[in-house]
Amino acid sequence: MAIDDTTQTELEAAVFRRLVEHLRNRPDVQNIDLMNLAGFCRNCLSNWLKDAADAKGVELSKDASREAVYGMPYEDWKKLHQAEASPQQLEAMKKASAGH
Repeated sequence: MAIDDTTQTELEAAVFRRLVEHLRNRPDVQNIDLMNLAGFCRNCLSNWLKDAADAKGVELSKDASREAVYGMPYEDWKKLHQAEASPQQLEAMKKASAGH
């Protein structure tokens, strides 16, 4: 089945919104764990959102893009949900990001 460009974009946008909502509902999943397992995290999503805005000439600050992903200011999210990384998580991060 062929999908026109507008519908494709709408579907991709819906998937992005669903992913963001899923991550908002799972603050127990730490960014470092996402990075170690999947190679991206909430910060990556917010950076990609900002990159897309920049490419389109749309003004979007780093703080605004993070708030769009986290559902609140990033500093508030960190205070509420970010745990100290364990030595094992940090070691896994070194291995996972070795090629980056």
